[in-house]
Amino acid sequence: MTIVPLPRRPLDPSASPALASREVPGEAPCDAVRWWYENDLGWTTVPGTPLRLITGLRFDVLDVPAEAGVAALRHLGPVPGPGSPVARRGGRMQLLVAAGSAEELPGLLQWLDWGGLDLDLTAVGTGGHLVAPAPPDGAGGHGGACGEAGSQGAAEWVRPPEPGCEVEPSLPSMSALGGAGGTPDLVRVVDTVATHCHRVRLRRASTGPSETQPLAFS
Repeated sequence: MTIVPLPRRPLDPSASPALASREVPGEAPCDAVRWWYENDLGWTTVPGTPLRLITGLRFDVLDVPAEAGVAALRHLGPVPGPGSPVARRGGRMQLLVAAGSAEELPGLLQWLDWGGLDLDLTAVGTGGHLVAPAPPDGAGGHGGACGEAGSQGAAEWVRPPEPGCEVEPSLPSMSALGGAGGTPDLVRVVDTVATHCHRVRLRRASTGPSETQPLAFS
């Protein structure tokens, strides 16, 4: 199925050239961040704060313990180009995958013999949302998360999306083994993530929660 991006809002002809840095006169920081997501990336947002990104249109999300996510990304290794975006919020990590992957996850876990285990691995797809991480430094005209508060901490990009690049080709999917440009296919990603989720649960059950590892990968 081909995903057609939603139309982007036209540029305001009265806006100054400073729009390139998203420092639009009279614009609140949250508006600048929303502009970055909707116009630079073409992603749909939910009205209100904290700023949230709609899932199920351009991408779905695999939500896993951060410790398992870090280990899985190291195991999967570097990929050519920017790679599929990855976010983190508190002790959780969110891996962006192709739209429709959330519906595939239960059957895929069963097929991979992970179906009967509590892995603390969930998927967010159609009808869901992702709290928008703060744009990378120098993007969005704002250095922090937009209107976010809570015990989980602010969301941040571990591997940010690339403005001007359609996100779909970089996302793990079921459509083709190997994905585009060397991106791991969804089967490999899910199996790797499930393996490390299981290891984290076994380790925590035997030794108690461990300190979160630093995000040292490219």
